[in-house]
Amino acid sequence: MEVKAQAKFQRIAPKKARIATFLIRGKKVDFAASMLKDLPKKSSDFVLKVLLSAKANAINNFGLRDEDLIVKEAFVDEGPTLERFRPRAFGRAGKIRKRKSHITVILENIEKKEKENKTSKNESKNQEQEKSVSAKSKSKKVLKDEKSENQENKKSEKKSESKKEKVLKNEK
Repeated sequence: MEVKAQAKFQRIAPKKARIATFLIRGKKVDFAASMLKDLPKKSSDFVLKVLLSAKANAINNFGLRDEDLIVKEAFVDEGPTLERFRPRAFGRAGKIRKRKSHITVILENIEKKEKENKTSKNESKNQEQEKSVSAKSKSKKVLKDEKSENQENKKSEKKSESKKEKVLKNEK
């Protein structure tokens, strides 16, 4: 089961916020939270807030255990940009962009994922066995074809050798 939490219009540049989201993908929630607490970046506070919100959603709304949760996805989308102007030299104005972010964290239950992995492993084993059986039968056919070609080549070589011998005897 997937649990989602979002924080929209956060006053941090998406490029900076993505640093923290790359670190927590695929990690357990508690481990990811401890990583974000120790990370010396401003963006870690924003992402931690969303991560804890998603964890609370999973526990309170869906009755999941926090030990079974992993971060399936964590991404940052760009929000609207505030544009401000500063006076610059020679009467010009310099544009300052104050970017905003939409931070999203999606959690997944590990137990469900393990069950899916077990079934997919069994299916993949069956497919591999079928492939190996078909590959073996194909290889046997190829070997038979190669043997028959080799035998034909040997026969044709013998015939050509015997013809050469006859020609040589006739010349002598």
